[in-house]
Amino acid sequence: MKRRNFIKNVGATSMAFTVVPSFAVSGLGHTAPSDKLNIAAIGVGKGGKGKVNLKNMVEQNIVALCDCDYDYAAPIFETYPNAKKYKDFRKMLEKQKDIDAVIIATPDHSHALQAAAAMELGKNVYVQKPLTHTVWESRYLTKLAKQTGVVTQMGNEGHSNDSVYEVAEVVQSGCLGTIKEAHVWTNRPIWRQGMPAPLKEVAVPKSLDWDLFIGPAKMRDYNPEYHPWIWRGWWDFGTGALGDMGCHLLDVPNYALNLGQPNAFQASSSLVNTASAPSAAKVNFKFPARKNLPYCALPEMELTWYDGGLMPARPYDLPNDAPMNPGGGFMFIGSEATLIANSYGSNWKVYKNGKEYMPETKVDLGRIPDHPLGGGRHEMHFVDCCKNGGTPASSFEYAGPFNEFVVMGNLAIRLQSLKKTLLWDSENMKVTNIGADEKLRTAKLFPYSSDIVSNKVVNESRKWVEQNALEMSEEWIKHEYQNGWKL
Repeated sequence: MKRRNFIKNVGATSMAFTVVPSFAVSGLGHTAPSDKLNIAAIGVGKGGKGKVNLKNMVEQNIVALCDCDYDYAAPIFETYPNAKKYKDFRKMLEKQKDIDAVIIATPDHSHALQAAAAMELGKNVYVQKPLTHTVWESRYLTKLAKQTGVVTQMGNEGHSNDSVYEVAEVVQSGCLGTIKEAHVWTNRPIWRQGMPAPLKEVAVPKSLDWDLFIGPAKMRDYNPEYHPWIWRGWWDFGTGALGDMGCHLLDVPNYALNLGQPNAFQASSSLVNTASAPSAAKVNFKFPARKNLPYCALPEMELTWYDGGLMPARPYDLPNDAPMNPGGGFMFIGSEATLIANSYGSNWKVYKNGKEYMPETKVDLGRIPDHPLGGGRHEMHFVDCCKNGGTPASSFEYAGPFNEFVVMGNLAIRLQSLKKTLLWDSENMKVTNIGADEKLRTAKLFPYSSDIVSNKVVNESRKWVEQNALEMSEEWIKHEYQNGWKL
């Protein structure tokens, strides 16, 4: 069934089904007491997305909760007192046989390991964005989803918003003409980035299993700069502003323009260091021509990403009230008109000859329906598909290839000292124009210190580290897991 037809039909099936027989729930292995899905969650700290996803999967059975820090997860444990508690997701999956679906909302570096373990047991998975930490992991989960046949969904929740499909209909109806240029921006990070690794010794909280948090990353001493929230800015645990917001803001350009994979990219940023993502960055992707749509040509095009408050130049003929929201948005520049919108296409507007106008569309892409039980549209669409069959809006078939190019942007950032456009071989997941002996030059930062000696202030804030560019590129595309972890 074509995607647009499924989206239309799922609204009818959602309304028609009130009680689902146990055999209709995919991958059960047990008898369901009702139409409710048995859900487990990994990563349920009080400030995280796991908490939100659980709340939005209304009237389901929350049977297990897993978090490596019981104090941080305590409010969520109290919210679902009947759920069994675990620190280690492996023990949860081994012991608890009644799980139908698993929510994964842990730091980025753990997503692939946890998702793969659940999928191999036939569990449906809802994995927060970014789907994975690396390009190779995205490819791996995409293939595993196809092999296992489980229901999958990436947690870029706005992909189920009507505005995504409204903007895509405008683009694919040819209302903007030919689009060869797109710009996407965010004010993130709103957490610290561009900083040196912490040196202060801090005792591990008694409630936290630090080994489980570290997972496949390089071991280091505990510090509150890593957990519970600032992990996102550290290369070993997170994917910076691009990984955090890219799956939100790049979603509409990717979906509307059938972007696929770039064949070249380059980046510039504030100082790149060995430990954490830069505080601001600009990444340019070049996409080859794609197969034309009935009303819209898809020639070679460039897409530019900006974070840390950087913005694209404002078109000179744009009215002052055009919604170039500094917080985040995107802009398509077509041969006939320009479209500007906020995240997921909200508040979208089209401008032609310097004036706003309302285009007439020729394409109908359908919509993801609200669920009769309420809850989050994206989450409940996943629940519906687990029960009744079908493909969620951001299944790994869509989200896996999309996430590849999102996290690929960090590869461009970390390789920028090569001072070249990087050529990408998507099939083999390889940058093809790095020589065997080329070197990267990256800053290793140190906390600021000063000593007054004979009225002289001595400061040492950084040193420059040289690394083999080809070896590091391969490592950042496909990590070598540590501490005994493997896929």
